[in-house]
Amino acid sequence: MRIPCIYSKGDHNNPLMVDSPKQTAMGTGDGVRRTSLMETLLGLLRIRIKRGVNLAVRDVRSSDPYVVVKMGKQKLKTRVIKKDVNPEWNEDLTLSITDPNVPITLTVYDHDLFSKDDRMGDAEFDIKTYIEALKMNLDSLPTGTIISRVMPSRHNCLSEQSCVVWKEGKVVQDLVLRLRNVECGELEIQLQWIDLPGSKGL
Repeated sequence: MRIPCIYSKGDHNNPLMVDSPKQTAMGTGDGVRRTSLMETLLGLLRIRIKRGVNLAVRDVRSSDPYVVVKMGKQKLKTRVIKKDVNPEWNEDLTLSITDPNVPITLTVYDHDLFSKDDRMGDAEFDIKTYIEALKMNLDSLPTGTIISRVMPSRHNCLSEQSCVVWKEGKVVQDLVLRLRNVECGELEIQLQWIDLPGSKGL
């Protein structure tokens, strides 16, 4: 059964047809090439944006910060917290991972009602060490075991050592990221992996 999935650009009356809801149709010079996201999807990365520490002041005495997460073409953001340079979001944002070599960028903004939102710094990190830990057979390890460590350096945004830990049956990594292009500020985040049934997997 052929099911309308997406519409060709600029023409909402001409749906491109695909063979199942899991497939997306991509236009090529030879017609329509059918690909499935599930064929390339490794899994989902849940990023918990825990809190900001000593963020920059962008209003009179404080800021109204929120965080934007980008990976390739994916873009997610947290809620705005009013008048707080030490905000606690504790908010989960989930990315689809097809290429673990693509870096993830976090940018902090100050929300403004009547003007463009001000940037409050950014940080970048990669998940290669985390992905390697996920591929290991860790079921026999006691909870709290440190699997690997990533040290701060000139080549990353870590402000302190980051450990990948086996915790209650899950691989978890906590990171404290030093914000760039700003006078001060750090972000504390945590990574967790979600296996998706039917995906390519690791």
